[in-house]
Amino acid sequence: MKIALDIMGGDFAPIQTTLGAIEAYKELGDDVKLVLIGDEPQIRSILNENGSNPENFEIVHTSEVIGMSEHPTKAISKKTDSSIAVGFGLLKAGKVDAFASAGNTGAMFVGAAFSVRPIEGVTRPAIAALVPKEKGGYGVILDVGANADCKPEHLAQFGILGSLFAKSVFDIENPKVGLMNLGEEEEKGSILTQAANQLLKNTPQINFAGNIEGRDLFNDKADVIVCDGFTGNVILKEAESFYYYIRKRGIQDEFFDRFNYENYGGSPILGVNAPVVIGHGISNAKAIKNMVLMTRDMVTSNLTNKITKIFKEAVV
Repeated sequence: MKIALDIMGGDFAPIQTTLGAIEAYKELGDDVKLVLIGDEPQIRSILNENGSNPENFEIVHTSEVIGMSEHPTKAISKKTDSSIAVGFGLLKAGKVDAFASAGNTGAMFVGAAFSVRPIEGVTRPAIAALVPKEKGGYGVILDVGANADCKPEHLAQFGILGSLFAKSVFDIENPKVGLMNLGEEEEKGSILTQAANQLLKNTPQINFAGNIEGRDLFNDKADVIVCDGFTGNVILKEAESFYYYIRKRGIQDEFFDRFNYENYGGSPILGVNAPVVIGHGISNAKAIKNMVLMTRDMVTSNLTNKITKIFKEAVV
């Protein structure tokens, strides 16, 4: 297995990304090769300074970097020797099995959509995030930013994608899928959520638990939470700020500690033809390591093939 890691992506690249690669290497095992994409002299220098043998990695040199604030489509098309563009080129050519980056989120999504492309039958790939559960472990919420405006059929597909991810990567047997809404009753909500409720209820590939409310985010009513990308992004950013203020006040608690993005490292793009994971822009070495480990788990779980198989059979 080969996992490509964008060394130039993120606010603290290339130092923290390279240090994260070093830590990930220690846990990956001999059957996994990390392919580091970026400025080779800088990468080798950081590896040597930290006592890590560059021969433990495959290094692909690139001369350009896509900035965090650059326009995604323009940057991907113009900066063909950037770490993100080269990473997707390797993924499309089958030279690596997966690609992870803490760089420009928009560029990562555009690269995934137009390079490895959506799985046949998937109309809108989605970005998923993890939600800590009060009784332990994590749930999944999607979409969290890729699709601000959705149709009911998109939300139904998110239910399938999230359910497969939860089952394959987190070993949640028969995950419960909930639709984020402003009330539990079927008739509650917007035109979108009312129609999506009926589609989800009649989607045989999932275990639909009905509507859930915002207060149910952290309990066990649903393992997979479905919403449009606008709503999901607001929820995700609210959870991040919640963790920040908890830490700022010196509160230490195991449940709140699991809000720390460093513990899971990244958010997968679900519904494209290869595993792609996006990390937080402020990722440190620990977050980068865990992003790589999540990427590995997506490959070993055979998630892409499972999604492909389901969508060949599904009519959503």
